[in-house]
Amino acid sequence: MSNDAEAVARLAADLVAIDSRSSVSNRPLADRIEAELAGFEIERLDYTDPQGVAKRALVAHRGPRSGYALSGHMDTVPETSWTDPPWTARILDGVLHGLGSVDMKGPVAACIIAARGLPAHVPATLLLTADEETSKQGARIIAARSKLAASLGLQGIVVAEPTALAPVRGHRSHIEYTAIARGEQAHSSTGKGLNANWALIPLMAEMKAIYEKLRFDPAYHDAAYDPPFSDFNMVIDNHGTAVNVTVAQATVRIKFRRSRRIDVSGIEAAVQAAAKRAGVELTERREGTPPELALDHPLIQLAVSMAGKPAATAPYGTDASELQDIAPCVILGPGTIATAHTPRECVALADLAAAVPIFRRLLSAGLA
Repeated sequence: MSNDAEAVARLAADLVAIDSRSSVSNRPLADRIEAELAGFEIERLDYTDPQGVAKRALVAHRGPRSGYALSGHMDTVPETSWTDPPWTARILDGVLHGLGSVDMKGPVAACIIAARGLPAHVPATLLLTADEETSKQGARIIAARSKLAASLGLQGIVVAEPTALAPVRGHRSHIEYTAIARGEQAHSSTGKGLNANWALIPLMAEMKAIYEKLRFDPAYHDAAYDPPFSDFNMVIDNHGTAVNVTVAQATVRIKFRRSRRIDVSGIEAAVQAAAKRAGVELTERREGTPPELALDHPLIQLAVSMAGKPAATAPYGTDASELQDIAPCVILGPGTIATAHTPRECVALADLAAAVPIFRRLLSAGLA
């Protein structure tokens, strides 16, 4: 195993061992990462998330201004359904297992080793975020508040999500709707309560019609994506109400992923009108505009030449929806998304090692 391969394996395992689910503070992980960046100018962007949890985003730079940046997120999804210890990094037959191993502590480790191993005269920038798995707040804060990132005049950003080292030139971003119906809690046998679910039934019927329109109406399909139709996923929550109690609050959350070229203003208006007719409260939370670069964009051409694979699009979202406000973004990273968000998450160490020279060549292109 080469020095780079050993270094990235060791660092990735160390990062996996630190719990950084989006629901907890990522500051211990940020401190561990910062310890790897001796000689870099470091900007710490501290904030408190809506649940009151302390978070930190990091911007690190060494060398001349300009150039390219590598980006990754420090948070992970919850440990749902894990039977193995999620924060015990295990290497079996050359594969690193553990929560966040591929999404995306392994890729973050590859970014750090790549940037750290460059000569000091090569510009190297790292944009390390928090809350990518929930709100993208860390990326938005870097885009809005980072004086260091704004001063660099970056030519492009490589978001190192797992793509099997194939460039992704565009992806969808989402609008998250939350609809709340309110009732009155009582013992259900008394007939004195009001079940909030009854207000949701007409809303849900209209949401199903929107879902079917998105899925089956070619006017809302984007052939550049697989699948071509938009995701419109609904989750219903009665907040733990027992079956013999009338529901005091019923909540529906919908994640609506759309691509850049499809006009969804009619869908947005239909959701809002349906909520008004049903008499439920509706709020929304938006990611940035879906990022998408043309095949002939210089950053995409550079990524294709470095990776040796054609560019594609993806149906999921990344921090690129927010970081594109700083510079154009391409998504390119080691490992596959196949085990991400599952209790079998893992990444081949060979894939992490293979990313390091590609990332170094991309950063070195900033000298041109």
